[in-house]
Amino acid sequence: MAVIPVELAGRSYEVRVSRGLLADIAGEAGAYLRKQRVPIVADANARAHWGAVITASLEAAGKEPRWFEVEPGEGSKSWDSLARLTDWLLAEGVERGDHVLALGGGVVGDLTGFACAILKRGCGFVQLPTTLLAQVDSSVGGKTAINTSAGKNLIGAFHQPSLVLADLDTLSTLPPRELRAGYAEVLKYGVLGDAAFFDWLATSGKQVLALDDEALEQAVASSVAAKARIVTEDERETTGARALLNLGHTFGHALEAETGFSDRLLHGEAVALGMVLAARYSARRGELSQADAERVTAAVDAAGLPSEIAALGMAANGEKLADHMLHDKKMDAGTLPFILLRGIGKAYLAKDVEMKDIAAFLDEELQAQ
Repeated sequence: MAVIPVELAGRSYEVRVSRGLLADIAGEAGAYLRKQRVPIVADANARAHWGAVITASLEAAGKEPRWFEVEPGEGSKSWDSLARLTDWLLAEGVERGDHVLALGGGVVGDLTGFACAILKRGCGFVQLPTTLLAQVDSSVGGKTAINTSAGKNLIGAFHQPSLVLADLDTLSTLPPRELRAGYAEVLKYGVLGDAAFFDWLATSGKQVLALDDEALEQAVASSVAAKARIVTEDERETTGARALLNLGHTFGHALEAETGFSDRLLHGEAVALGMVLAARYSARRGELSQADAERVTAAVDAAGLPSEIAALGMAANGEKLADHMLHDKKMDAGTLPFILLRGIGKAYLAKDVEMKDIAAFLDEELQAQ
């Protein structure tokens, strides 16, 4: 088992990475289950796969699982879902000293975390991420949110979990496309801050995607450790360090918005394509070598992830895609910072990017095929 500490003043917690964690949930999370009734918020698919395993462990320990089921997909990160969940938690008698279990991917983690942030001004929760993307990214760091008509993740709070249990067994139930989408976030950590990890993924990425025990644990643990270091340095994204985690996201969110936040383009796929665009734009500015930009593209291609925006078949032009970015929550005093690259493992925050130049660049990419 790999155990990665997230060191925060007064709120430190562990991320445990191994197989079999859900089968021993009563033991692994026992310190946070102070009552007989255990509230669990679960993605419907995750519950179908792992509900019986969790129930067996809890009941063997004399606990009674209480389930709140969430439909898969971004549509569940809504005001309506938040209202229904908080009403249910109150009806279950959840108190400030209690912990709620969140079983599923990033949608469940975000929704549950935000509900726990505001319920009685804050109760605890334990993340049980069941997707690769959630295990290496959204379950760690305390960002919680819902979506609105104005955009994605614009209503939320920083609320750290008390524990994260990344059970690698859960990844065996993922569709291949979902697994590849999660791998995009693994690749991101190499591109933004760890050239050696990027090189390791070039040789071991196929084993990771094949769910090889050793390679998978190393990839997840290394990714979590990278995020933990950044979160420890900049928990609330005030110094710029945590902003580096948004590599690929500004371009990616624009593509997600244009495709209706739908299955046409999964979040991880958008991040992968966004990293390619960030690399190519950095090369266009003369800050990244063309060879390194091509290495990023090759790594994305090797994972079976999208690397060309023209292939999405969008009707939008560069100006429309750039306009989507203006609704980004990272807007500051009317300007939008971009995460760009000076090399593999050398991401930085650029605050001098002209949106007209972004629109022109995107038009070039759209016409390149």
